[in-house]
Amino acid sequence: FQYLKRFNQGCDLDPFWYEAHSVEGSPAECLQLFLLHCGVMDPSWAELRNFTWFLNVQLRDCEASVFCNPNFVGDTLSGF
Repeated sequence: FQYLKRFNQGCDLDPFWYEAHSVEGSPAECLQLFLLHCGVMDPSWAELRNFTWFLNVQLRDCEASVFCNPNFVGDTLSGF
């Protein structure tokens, strides 16, 4: 949710790192952003769950990758 919130606001996501157990926004705001970005018109709860699971796995892998670390790649892959 925190990545989607910043993406929706047009923020640069490169310097952002998720902090475990940190809470931002309300459950209603979270659901609204999931509905907006999941890519399915009128999604079921299962589709929302799959979207959030996939997004979470991808973002966790991205944060763990040295190729997505701005300290490692500098401006070589800026915005990638």
